[in-house]
Amino acid sequence: MSEHLQVRLADEVLWLTFDRPEVLNAVDGEMMVALAEQLEGARARDDVRVVVITGTGAGFSAGADMASLRLAPEHPVETMDGANRVIRAVVGLDKPVLAAVNGIAAGVACSAALVSDIIVAAESAAFLLPFTRIGLMTDGGSSATVAASIGRARAMRMALLGEPMPATEALACGLITHVATDDDFPDLVAKLARRLAAGPAIAQSGVKKAINAATLPHLEDALDREHTGQRALFRTHDFTEGLDAFAAGRKPVFRGE
Repeated sequence: MSEHLQVRLADEVLWLTFDRPEVLNAVDGEMMVALAEQLEGARARDDVRVVVITGTGAGFSAGADMASLRLAPEHPVETMDGANRVIRAVVGLDKPVLAAVNGIAAGVACSAALVSDIIVAAESAAFLLPFTRIGLMTDGGSSATVAASIGRARAMRMALLGEPMPATEALACGLITHVATDDDFPDLVAKLARRLAAGPAIAQSGVKKAINAATLPHLEDALDREHTGQRALFRTHDFTEGLDAFAAGRKPVFRGE
């Protein structure tokens, strides 16, 4: 169990909360493994009907902890492996998973949010796949999940340009399911969690399984492809340059090597 993941059960809703607000809830391998373990364990729990994933403070999560990424190559792989385990756990859980995106959702955390069944965002939130900014490619299955939700063109724009997508735009293009004002956001999340918890569990499980099978038939292929590609990129000059530029607050100079 990671000290940076809060776990709370209330009224058959399991609340899993990233808790590193001082770094916008940046995640490392340990946090992602802890999240995956809770999701996997929820399958056998009769006292859990719904899982909610959210963050404390101003952000949902800034994505992978840049400090741990600098410990290449083993630590980036640990974070990616943990993230992929989370993605598989969300899809494989036979209960609804609700992502309550209270602020920026970036990188692997964005991938985890977007594979959830219901995605609720505060109006001030945004979704970001910033991998190319540091010489990496998308992972966490986002090459499949984002394209399945909003189409190839928008997915390419998010992934290649690393542009944040505001919550209102994400709702309009079908990337997420709900948006609320920042003030109304907690009430909407609680209302939807209660509604799901009171719903027909067997039918909900069937719906989730059927829709995921129809829309994400190649998710496993995507995870494997991303894993292979990312491991190779962790050893490139461009990745090192991207990290150095981020740390120095300057624009990276990529050489394609």
